[in-house]
Amino acid sequence: MSEQPSANNDFIPLLIQEWRKFSAALVIYNEGVAAKLHLNATDLKCRELLNQTGPITAGQLAQLTNLTTGAITGVIDRLEKAELVKRVPDPQDRRRIIIQPLSDRDGEIRELFKPLHDSLSRLFQQYSEEELRLILDMLLHLNEMPCFQKRRKN
Repeated sequence: MSEQPSANNDFIPLLIQEWRKFSAALVIYNEGVAAKLHLNATDLKCRELLNQTGPITAGQLAQLTNLTTGAITGVIDRLEKAELVKRVPDPQDRRRIIIQPLSDRDGEIRELFKPLHDSLSRLFQQYSEEELRLILDMLLHLNEMPCFQKRRKN
C-alpha cells in the first residue's frame, strides 16, 4: 500500500509543480491560438480583458495589464489590424480614445479554443458537484491573489 504524501512536506510542492506545468502548457496553447490569428498571446489576452471590461481607454488597459502605454499602443495596433478592436473617440473627452472590442471574429476565436473547452468540459464532468465547487472556489481565490492584482503605478 503506497503512502499518501503529507500536505506539509510533499503534497503542496507537488500541487505547485503540477500547476506550473499546466500554466506553461496553457501559455503555449494560447500562443498557438494567437499565432493563427496573426497575433501574440499578449495581444489575445488583452482582447480577452477588453471583452471582460467592455470599452476602456488605452491607459486603463495599460494599468490592467501592467504594460507601458507604448506597449499597449502596439497591442491595440495589432488588434485593430486583426479587426478585433476599434478605436473610438471618447464622447466625454474627444482628446481621449476608447478601445472597443469587436465581435465579428468571436466565432472563429471560439472555434480555435474549442479543443481546450471540450477537454476541460470532459475533465470537469469526472468530478462531483462538491468537488467542482471546491475547484471554482480555488479559481476565484487564484484570480484575487495580490500578485495578479498588481497594477502599474502612474
